[in-house]
Amino acid sequence: MRRSRRHVWLGIATLVGGVSLVWFVASREHAPQSNAGGDLRRKTAEYGGLTISYPLDETLFPPDIVAPTFRWKDSRDRSDRWQVTIDFPDGRSQLDCRVETTQWTPSDAQWEQIKRHSRQQRATVTVLGFNHADRKEILSGAGISISTSTDEVGAPLFYREVILPFIAAVKDPSRIRWRFGKISSKQQPPIVLDKLPVCGNCHSFSADGGTMGMDVDYANRKGSYIILPVAEEMDLHTSRIITWDDYQKEENELSFGLLSQVSPDGRYAISTVKDRSVFVPKPNLAFSQLFFPIKGILVYYCRKTQTFHALPGADDKRFVHSNPAWSPDGKHIVFARSKAYQLKGLRDETAVLLGRDDCREFLEGRQTFQFDLYRIPFNQGNGGKAEPLEGASHNGMSNYFPKYSPDGKWIVFCKAKSFMLLQPDSELYIVPAAGGKARRLRCNTSRMNSWHSWSPNGRWLVFSSKANSPYTQLFLTHVDEHGRSTPPVLLSRFTSSGRAANIPEFVNTKSTGIKKIRDQFVDDYSYCRTGHQLLKEGDYDLALRAYHKALQLNPQNADAHSVLGAMLGGLGMHDQARIHLRKAIGLNPNDSRANRNLGLELVRLDKFEEALTHYREAVRIDPKFAKAHYNLGKLRLDLGQLDGAEHHLSEAVRLDPDDFLARQSLGVTMRRLGKIPEAITQFQAALERDPDYVSAHFELGQILLNHDQFQPAATHLTAALNSAPELFSPLNDLAWRYATSPDPRVQNSGRAVVLAECTSEFSQGKIPAQLDTLAAAYAAAGRFDQAEKTARKAATLAEQAGDTALAGRIRSRLALYRSGKPFRQPSS
Repeated sequence: MRRSRRHVWLGIATLVGGVSLVWFVASREHAPQSNAGGDLRRKTAEYGGLTISYPLDETLFPPDIVAPTFRWKDSRDRSDRWQVTIDFPDGRSQLDCRVETTQWTPSDAQWEQIKRHSRQQRATVTVLGFNHADRKEILSGAGISISTSTDEVGAPLFYREVILPFIAAVKDPSRIRWRFGKISSKQQPPIVLDKLPVCGNCHSFSADGGTMGMDVDYANRKGSYIILPVAEEMDLHTSRIITWDDYQKEENELSFGLLSQVSPDGRYAISTVKDRSVFVPKPNLAFSQLFFPIKGILVYYCRKTQTFHALPGADDKRFVHSNPAWSPDGKHIVFARSKAYQLKGLRDETAVLLGRDDCREFLEGRQTFQFDLYRIPFNQGNGGKAEPLEGASHNGMSNYFPKYSPDGKWIVFCKAKSFMLLQPDSELYIVPAAGGKARRLRCNTSRMNSWHSWSPNGRWLVFSSKANSPYTQLFLTHVDEHGRSTPPVLLSRFTSSGRAANIPEFVNTKSTGIKKIRDQFVDDYSYCRTGHQLLKEGDYDLALRAYHKALQLNPQNADAHSVLGAMLGGLGMHDQARIHLRKAIGLNPNDSRANRNLGLELVRLDKFEEALTHYREAVRIDPKFAKAHYNLGKLRLDLGQLDGAEHHLSEAVRLDPDDFLARQSLGVTMRRLGKIPEAITQFQAALERDPDYVSAHFELGQILLNHDQFQPAATHLTAALNSAPELFSPLNDLAWRYATSPDPRVQNSGRAVVLAECTSEFSQGKIPAQLDTLAAAYAAAGRFDQAEKTARKAATLAEQAGDTALAGRIRSRLALYRSGKPFRQPSS
């Protein structure tokens, strides 16, 4: 009987390394002939239903890489076995394997065979699906070609692993780690640096692999940068740290100094200085931060002279200059540039890193930000004219992260619609180093392509991508002499579970060139810096741990004692708070914040004179400390020292006009001093800044009531009641007093009506005692019809509530209202 064209005979030949090898032995039409790999690949299109997801068609592997895992997807429900066949161009070799899952990793021997027979020529990979119950029928099929380059990568990779979301790494930088190893390693490259309790960021190496630079936080300062010789054992020591803040230090303008780069000869380092960057955590796991600079100039550091200099031509403060990259000969620098941007809602003009509240126009999509690449001569530090790089500028896109090829012929850069770093649409482009037409690299994946680096021989490019996972993975691509790249090769062994791999860089050294990097500069100051950052992010538990760690390393750290004391006080641990605050002041008497915070703790103990002493000391040390002025003024107000209260509260308001608490207290002071217009001004200003501030509403309502401005008084008193129901009883009592007092000096029917109507509105007219007050107020004002009507309702409600005594008293007053007389309390 003749079989259909979709049937073949399969037979098991042998087992190699525990894997069944399957050979086609039947019809010529379906049997993969040794010289007909291309024909077989074309035949698989007839079956369909199967897609090879990795590697991609025409992938070129480096000869020094470990075996990849071939993966495919099969849409045929019946497929539960798959035949992998590799045909080689020599026509004499063929590799076949049967597997029971939709992936296959060649053994070491098989991979060596594949690489040997596909060197600079394509091998055909065919995957056919079938069912174990009927191995004669092919259910699905697909084919691709792969080849092996003659160009080795030839250098190990140094890269960083980060936990996500990124804010978690910021809060606890000790969980960031660095690995170093070669792509031929069967195991994940070893960790060479971890448990660094301060943030370590962008790193770079000199062309010969002999010098390394890295952005770090040190000694409670941003902008620190360490430069050291590369060795198997490396120590991050304080003697090797520079600080970008030291450039024009007298200006007191801080720098973060991110994306610094060591020069090819290791003599210089260059960075963005006097900078300001958008740095906003985002909830998206894959893209968990928005980062890009909006201000900054390029400054270089000369290691020989140990001096900082702005690079002329890249120091125009009208622009932001970022991501500097050296040409291989060190004669040019290409960098990203845009017009400097002034945020509309910036709260702190000295801020280096800007948070969510500062950057809403970017987060809400109302503002984009695009960079162009510019090229400038270094000219031994004398700079020159910055020129836009043709093909990577003024193209309606954001162009950033340029990297020169080692021969100086090409520049690979990132392009996205807007911003920089971690953009989902970021893709890699290549352009001649002198400018020209930019071409999209073939290696680009479907989502975020960035953080790229050239191998020292200029034939391979490593980059990061999120195509397969929110956790960034590393990929390779081959780049030929014409700037053409190949499909991406996944470095699967370079990724840890639950961590993003980024900032990969080839180092021109042997694979054992870096074995261990030890932190010798991490000290109590480093832990304090970590604690400050954690406080800023609102992670108080980790911050407490950081300050305690700082004190373990150095019990005499005044800063740690000071902040820890303030935190413990806020947590209600007042005894411990006072211990740390007194210790901080003992170590540093000029700590204004420790003095102020100790004053707060002493007020809780009713030790007012000692508290006043520390408040005075705080404002003496720092006359611009607005909160200390407020605390001192408020305490003097509470103690009745009105003149001193007025001075310090006025100073607090001058220094911080938005402090509604200080304005409220100043208003009370002014009222007690008889300065009514000034008091009204302060209460109104407090309410402008906090429209729901109860005390300001109450105080302002009282003043307006006492000056017979009944309508605005009622507005503020009602607002106070709605937010603070506990004011109901005292206001009702005051209304009763104004309405029924036998003393003509106390009687004020207008105020009585306003207060009684406010409480009535709050209680919705359902409380008999309050309606009794309102009726008395109406009667006092001569509004007897309203008084009679309100009293009748009050009496009825009292009877319904079973309060016959109150109902009787109300009815006795009702008789007065009917006769046109108000009710007055008997004289005592």
